[in-house]
Amino acid sequence: MAILTCSYIASGAGSTLSLISTLLGATCLIFMAKGNAIGHIFGIGFIITYAIVAWGFCYWGEVLTYLGMSLPSTLFALISWVRHPVKTGEGGPRESSSHVAEVQVSHLSPAKFAALLAISAVVTVVFYFLLGALDTPNLVVSTISVTTSMLGAGLMFMRSPYYALGYMANDLVLILLWILACMEDISYLPVVANFAVFLANDFYGFLNWQRMKRRQLSSD
Repeated sequence: MAILTCSYIASGAGSTLSLISTLLGATCLIFMAKGNAIGHIFGIGFIITYAIVAWGFCYWGEVLTYLGMSLPSTLFALISWVRHPVKTGEGGPRESSSHVAEVQVSHLSPAKFAALLAISAVVTVVFYFLLGALDTPNLVVSTISVTTSMLGAGLMFMRSPYYALGYMANDLVLILLWILACMEDISYLPVVANFAVFLANDFYGFLNWQRMKRRQLSSD
């Protein structure tokens, strides 16, 4: 939070909405890394505010991806996580306060992963031509952002630890995308810092979900 706030101050005339968006996003990932469904509530706030920031720089791919794909997928993921809390071997909810809000980690089958790849490929092609028609800046990078975001969102809905790898790839793409924006307007510096923090949090999330998975399997 301190890094994000300092980057906002350093940017000078930075957008207050950019700061709000980055703080919501960082808070979202803190809870999601712990498998806590409340992270999706903060995620919804981040998606809406981030889409508005992206709109300001005409990054139509980000606007369409977050409002058209990330927002509904986050809502569905919230429902999925709430309906699948971590359970004991007897099938009842854990009584331990440290795990009561933890989601049940799911196994990702090859068939599900293949289906997600196929859907992501179709979405990528459609968005490439759509974004091209909208004269989106940095078209190739914006299209790759759509692909990685789709993979992360799909794996998150499936409650797979690999959701974090999908979002890590997306973080790297978005860091590049907003560095390009910063070259024209330094006020977007907090957004770059935001996705750098996201990258660190998603890396931690992947490691923690692996620990969650091992712990849940050992308790069955």
